[in-house]
Amino acid sequence: MINMIEIIRAKDIKNDKEILNLLTPYFKKWFEKKFKGKLTLPQKYSIPLIKKGKNVLITSPTGSGKTLASFASILDYLFRLAEKNELEDKVYCIYVSPLRALDNDIKRNLEIPLKEVREIAEKEFGINLQEIRISIRTGDTKASEKQKQLKYPPHILITTPETLAIILNSLKFKEKLKDVKFVIVDEIHELANNKRGIHLSISLERLENFVGKKIQRIGIGATLEPLEEAAKFLVGNNRECIVIDARFVKNSDIKVLIPSKNLIFENAEEINKKMYKLIDELVEKHRTTLIFTNTRSGAERVHFHLKQLFPSKYLDEITGVHHSSISRDIRFEVEEKLKNGKLKVVVSSTSLELGIDIGYIDLVIQIGSAKSVSRLMQRIGRAGHSLHAISKGRVICLDRDDLVENVVMVAMSKKYWLDKFHMPKNCLDVLAQHLVGMACEKKWNINEAYELIKKAYPFKDLSFEDFINTLKYLAGYYHTLEDYKVYGKIWLDLNENKFGRKKAARVIYTLNIGTIPEEVKIKVKTLDGKFCGYIEEGFLERLNAGDIFVLGGKTYEFIKAIRDVAYVKEVKEKKPTIPNWFSEQLPLNFDLAIEIGKFREKMFKMLDKKISKKKIIEFLKKEYFCEEDVANEIYDYFELEYKFLRKHGVKNFPSHKVILVESFFDEKGQNIVFHTLYGRRVNDALSRAYAYALSKYLNRSIKVSISDNGFILTIPFENKKVKNEKVSFEEIINLINSKNLEKLVKDSLKNTELIKRKFRHVASRSFMILRNYKGYEISLEKQQMSAEKLIKIVHELGDEFPVLKETYREILEDYMDLPKAKEILEKIESGEIEFEFIESEVPSPFAHNLIAISESDVVLMEDRRKLILKLYEKVLERIGS
Repeated sequence: MINMIEIIRAKDIKNDKEILNLLTPYFKKWFEKKFKGKLTLPQKYSIPLIKKGKNVLITSPTGSGKTLASFASILDYLFRLAEKNELEDKVYCIYVSPLRALDNDIKRNLEIPLKEVREIAEKEFGINLQEIRISIRTGDTKASEKQKQLKYPPHILITTPETLAIILNSLKFKEKLKDVKFVIVDEIHELANNKRGIHLSISLERLENFVGKKIQRIGIGATLEPLEEAAKFLVGNNRECIVIDARFVKNSDIKVLIPSKNLIFENAEEINKKMYKLIDELVEKHRTTLIFTNTRSGAERVHFHLKQLFPSKYLDEITGVHHSSISRDIRFEVEEKLKNGKLKVVVSSTSLELGIDIGYIDLVIQIGSAKSVSRLMQRIGRAGHSLHAISKGRVICLDRDDLVENVVMVAMSKKYWLDKFHMPKNCLDVLAQHLVGMACEKKWNINEAYELIKKAYPFKDLSFEDFINTLKYLAGYYHTLEDYKVYGKIWLDLNENKFGRKKAARVIYTLNIGTIPEEVKIKVKTLDGKFCGYIEEGFLERLNAGDIFVLGGKTYEFIKAIRDVAYVKEVKEKKPTIPNWFSEQLPLNFDLAIEIGKFREKMFKMLDKKISKKKIIEFLKKEYFCEEDVANEIYDYFELEYKFLRKHGVKNFPSHKVILVESFFDEKGQNIVFHTLYGRRVNDALSRAYAYALSKYLNRSIKVSISDNGFILTIPFENKKVKNEKVSFEEIINLINSKNLEKLVKDSLKNTELIKRKFRHVASRSFMILRNYKGYEISLEKQQMSAEKLIKIVHELGDEFPVLKETYREILEDYMDLPKAKEILEKIESGEIEFEFIESEVPSPFAHNLIAISESDVVLMEDRRKLILKLYEKVLERIGS
């Protein structure tokens, strides 16, 4: 049987009464009283389908009633049992969400209809309903509550992916799941693109295997694309699912704004003042505004400046900041104040994107680019928290690249276009966790276990060789690891074709389960031991020896890292190679990057055909919904690039099909700028390969700076007295191709901080390095020490060793996008994408932002703007304008 996914595009249908008649009379009455008998689109389609026992994925915006759509038929089923006094002490439905805060919302939102329906049944129909119990079970649940659940199990269990996996190995409570009929998975768009979701996909297969019959699966998500892939993630391999596509039933009002009519000539201080004035004006016109930035530091900065610039308006009582680095108590306080309408403005990074109930928001402001249409729609969708309310969003841009990105993003959203999510596949560390969990259940036949794992969609292509290698690793077949206290967690008998648990397996599994890595705060010290401050582990991953960064206003050169200490030396008059917010930055989605490339192509074609400025401005206003000042800013940007390139004899202009490569010299050496507008994940892979190959070729260290729009390779002068030496384009371009790309990237990763950190995360998930042993927490420092020793050993075991193989897979496929980078090189080789080369004394306008990133840190915003203005003036001089 092939995977049968049916997609229903939801259209308004007037059949509310017909659908309500499917429900018990008292539940129908509740709908009539509560919603005047009117159902939302997701409810109209889902209630009949779920009643028929179909697997259903509901995708619709915030406030469209999709939670009630997923639960209505299940509640009706339970009401019918309760009416006959046939509700047993067992779990009928499991609701899984990645957010603990959402669990509390769901419980509260279900208890209200349950209480009200019971009252209606009793008062108006004379029916006494048995109580339907709902409980939450997560890592925070107290032991006394767990005991209560064992005695009086909830009919609806609300939990997280990690806790579900623990329940599957519990000795007693697991039996209460023996007759589960329904599983609801919420926030699928958040789960399907990371290892928490991949982990859940196997848990669902293990649950169904334990129950011994089909469990009806219901999924809920907002901005999902591709729908078929999301449905397969929900139901597993070779199963049917009906997708209710109501993603675009809610109207939106999104505009792109700029605080200044000249983003180039105005200084940073002035632009910042105008930006906060614009934010203040927007906030003043609305009751509650939610502001999104892309980084936690950005959220703090915006919150601080609003309070500083307008002290009488933005008091602590009516403002809040919300991001993952803030304590859970403070986050909860902000959420509660929002729900109760007590806050005028809240600033967040990514933490309020998801479906936590935050009450009524009438405006969302996005500062800078959200980097994906799906994320933008998810964020803007937080405004107007009901189906008929318009989601109102304003996107504020501070530079021209951001402006182009956002204009294309908004235009694509109005065409009902969404970028695709990335689903990790065949994650061997997740597999290792579940194999230990399965071994704790019973003795398994190897083939039976392999077939069960392959039912989970992210593992449908898992090779038997990888499966066996993972079993061998878990069974302690690699004896050299025992010298480093890595022992077998399971036994494996290849002759009998079986495996099972060893003595300590259950404790190890329960105390170390999960996929979210523990992050270390890295101390920064000089070589003589002077403490300089802290950086995040994600930032350290980006550093290579010789990289320059800014911390506390001073410039440091990275030397080496030993466990949780980064050693540096202070340097003056050296330009930073990596900005300190880099680890937090969201990467531009590849699909969206291609659309921006197509926009570039359209703009250059119009300029090449000598179409008037007036007509191009009209085109931007009509097709890309630009305000007049925004359209003018974009036109000026493209016209300047066009004139500059024409002056240098360029005939093919940068787009998704043309990679412009330019070379210019500064006082440090030769700079090669690749205009590869394919997003940072692709550019990370390409730039590492080029830099590694070039450094081997020249026997010199190559500096790399990357962004979503391209990357720069800086080749230092070999002889400082001879400054006219040059590496040709051909020499560089011919160094890499689609065949050697993977090897070059892998070779470039050896001994980097990135592979050391990722290896520790993967080793921890694979139970190679334990976070907790027999109830004792193992410090992060000890975990790091273990990882440092083990990474050397596993390299000797070879690339097929599961923990090392998964480390490389995670870096190449999830952190970077090697498959897409390879695809770009294949298109270059086939002639579908071509290079255009220029040499000049000054870089083209499209390179200015990339150069500013490479040369200065965001804390020195004034210097960045001065640099861009200086480059801009040189370009004007060059083209004689």
